[in-house]
Amino acid sequence: MMTFLKTVLIILLIFFGLKFLFRLAMPYLMRYLAKKAGQKMEQAFRGSSQYDNTRTQKPGNISVDKMPNQNSKNNKKVGEYVDYEEID
Repeated sequence: MMTFLKTVLIILLIFFGLKFLFRLAMPYLMRYLAKKAGQKMEQAFRGSSQYDNTRTQKPGNISVDKMPNQNSKNNKKVGEYVDYEEID
């Protein structure tokens, strides 16, 4: 019976000890994760935006990044026309 009580006491001690440590460590862990997520979002924004290119140009200069395709033909086939009669 005494070994059973020792085992339960050890399990409870470990449980409450880990709970206390998690409460102490959680703010630091959350701050670290938020910082990492912010860095990833900033890196993704820098890679996808054209913000850096527009700031290096002088005001009044015009630059074209991509010319539209000149050879595109406009063949819009909406569908087949069906003739019909009204029946009274």
